[in-house]
Amino acid sequence: MQTSLIQNAHADLVTDAEYDFYGARLATCSLDHRIKIWQLDESDGTWTAVADWKAHDAAVTKLSWAHPEFGSVLASSSFDRTVKIWEETPADSIDQPQANGAFTAAASGPGTRWVERAVLADAKGSVRGVEFAPHHFGLKLAAIASDNHLRVYECLETPALTNWTLAEEADVAALPSTLTSRPHTYAAPTPTQISGTPAADALLVANALQQQQQQPPVQRGAGNREADGGWSVSWCKERYWGEVLATCSGISGVVKIIQLSPSRRPITLLALDPSPPVDSRPVSEDMTAPYAITSISWAPSCGRSFHLVATGGRDGHVRVWKLRPSSLDDERMEGSEEAKWAGSVVGDFDHHKSAVGRVEWNITGTVLASAGNDGRVRLWKATTGSIWRPAGYITVEQAEEQQREGDVEMDDGNLAD
Repeated sequence: MQTSLIQNAHADLVTDAEYDFYGARLATCSLDHRIKIWQLDESDGTWTAVADWKAHDAAVTKLSWAHPEFGSVLASSSFDRTVKIWEETPADSIDQPQANGAFTAAASGPGTRWVERAVLADAKGSVRGVEFAPHHFGLKLAAIASDNHLRVYECLETPALTNWTLAEEADVAALPSTLTSRPHTYAAPTPTQISGTPAADALLVANALQQQQQQPPVQRGAGNREADGGWSVSWCKERYWGEVLATCSGISGVVKIIQLSPSRRPITLLALDPSPPVDSRPVSEDMTAPYAITSISWAPSCGRSFHLVATGGRDGHVRVWKLRPSSLDDERMEGSEEAKWAGSVVGDFDHHKSAVGRVEWNITGTVLASAGNDGRVRLWKATTGSIWRPAGYITVEQAEEQQREGDVEMDDGNLAD
């Protein structure tokens, strides 16, 4: 695999990295409260920082690019309990006054800058996940916070990007789970004794998260809720089923598939629970539930008759779930207006042996990448018969070795000249 290495990208731990729609720009955020935009030089594969600004008053947790039909728009979430909307504009443009009368901007390439367009401050806890909806639903944004509330915002004035309405709000933990899907196998976690109370100061929480990388994961119901929980959200990319997304909250270890509708409250279509049924556990097994889910990624459909959702957790497991929604016509024949979904685990890997921080699909939904606290990015791919297998991995050490080899080749070339 070919890699590029960005040395000293931030002054502290990098919490997220997101490519734009075309893959030519990369946005990164960090515990240092800053966002950076990197531009790819396709001639030599190097990345150059073209924008750098202090975006929040606490650690930045997640970034999301909007579809390019809405312009160059970026959303960020933070431990300061806010979601901010940023837009890249010409440097000489005259901005309209913001609600608070202030602007936050940074240089970004020749003649452009990033401007803060809106601040969404409804969360009662740190905002851990944010993602723009597929563009065919309009300019909508989903955010999940440590208060376990899923909030969906909609921009009613697309050109200005200043008027955002809270279209939906739901307590994920309180949403009833009428359907539950479980895998066939389950590895019991090792109990870990960690105690504490939720930190009131967002910066202290961020520091606790950073320190936790060197600690073993904790089981559900134990430990610091802010530091040991997991909050993530990912939209279904297919338009046919309406506004459907997957989300997790807290230390429950359960992923809920939620459907949004303008005519009713959000409902749970399916709950993905990796714990085994109670009656299938050995008598001697500790009746504890699995670890928190830290990352969710819904795969692009690409014409499949089913959906794939990947999850990563603090137990070190990467799981691939296969979701099958039943036909709406079949449901109507049975007197139900709602499609019933079913799911099962088709891949379960624990190669990281430590907490998994991120899972992400490629553009066709055929290759899954996962990043863990073991310092490796691993790839997973389905083989013949839809059997999921490891497809390779890369480490920081390998990237540095390739970088050194490239430098040696360049020096040899200069000597030859």
